[in-house]
Amino acid sequence: MFFLRTLTVATMAATLALIGQSAVAQSSLTADEIKDAFNKQKTRGLVIVPAGDAAQQPEAQAEVAKKEDYVAVEKADQVNVKISFDFDSAALRDDEKPKLASLCEAMKSVDVAVFQIIGHTDSSGSASYNENLSLLRAQEVKRHMVASCGIGENRLQAIGMGESAPFDADDPRSDANRRVEFQALG
Repeated sequence: MFFLRTLTVATMAATLALIGQSAVAQSSLTADEIKDAFNKQKTRGLVIVPAGDAAQQPEAQAEVAKKEDYVAVEKADQVNVKISFDFDSAALRDDEKPKLASLCEAMKSVDVAVFQIIGHTDSSGSASYNENLSLLRAQEVKRHMVASCGIGENRLQAIGMGESAPFDADDPRSDANRRVEFQALG
């Protein structure tokens, strides 16, 4: 009995470690690997067709983004960057900014009209609080990408998903769920 329990605990620990590595490992992708991921996202069949005046004005596409606009991408095709924020804060820490450098290079050179920056949280706190915090964090990353990387604000949408789309659904409070995801919209 002791052996089986030890084996089960070891298996669970290894599985959780792999899940955590998947999300964190993407923070160190090269610009070329990120570009490949964005190009793969572009061809997954998602087509956004603006209606009315928005079809004439590309900048209108990036201004309005709602939680309902989020379309989940297969984990293998996601571009997740593990950005650590201080507890109860949406300020982008200086030690986290270098993680966005390769992403910035890729975003400037790939043929994508609009990117979504999707903030996610774990399940600590209320759902409404987490949704607001994730949006503030996504907006802070967007601000950084515009100010420090020179990406046009009209190419970026910030969305806060809160805890509703966890990377590790088996552990809603997992660190892997606190992330910023990037999607190429076309």
